[in-house]
Amino acid sequence: MPNKEVRMFAGLIERRADEKEQNIIEGVPIVFEQTTDLGWWDEVIDKNALSETDLKDVRLLVNHDTDQLPLARSRNNNANSTMQMTVEEDGLHIRATLDPENPRAKEVLSAVSRQDVSGMSFMFSVDKDEWDDLESDHPTRRILSIGKVFEASIVTFPAYEQTEVYARALESVKDTLESERKALESARKTEALRKAIRERSESLCTKKD
Repeated sequence: MPNKEVRMFAGLIERRADEKEQNIIEGVPIVFEQTTDLGWWDEVIDKNALSETDLKDVRLLVNHDTDQLPLARSRNNNANSTMQMTVEEDGLHIRATLDPENPRAKEVLSAVSRQDVSGMSFMFSVDKDEWDDLESDHPTRRILSIGKVFEASIVTFPAYEQTEVYARALESVKDTLESERKALESARKTEALRKAIRERSESLCTKKD
């Protein structure tokens, strides 16, 4: 099972103003080409990161609480699902139909309408990424390919790495960052050794001549 990561964004969910669709909420849980400071590094999700992503079964949750029933669900992203997803130029957009008879859904609709809640988050796995400026104290990670989106969440505290689920996800990537730095250092040492051997060999050849 690939490592699951969590990212949160502020101000990206709203309730439809149309009176005929009062139980519709729309949001953008994944934003492309936006630099996010994650404390130890900056991160950017590439505009093509979702080109081969598994979006077959995605739930809409609140604060990543998998112990609660989902508010909506996208199954194969078909028209009959209670949540539809579209990949647009700026990111992944969702449109979810909530059940107004569901007490939790009713609370969420009210909170979003009042803008008491305005953030979204998503849980995903990464198939491919790359790091820049590993020598610096604040490198940049570019996510090139997202393997699967497991769920999208409406979150009470967006972009707060102190939240437990967010902190666990970032700690995993921090370990990857340290591994990348060690690999870079090892490659440099190997190259330095090879260079020394070449120079030594050339020096010996010169002496023989």
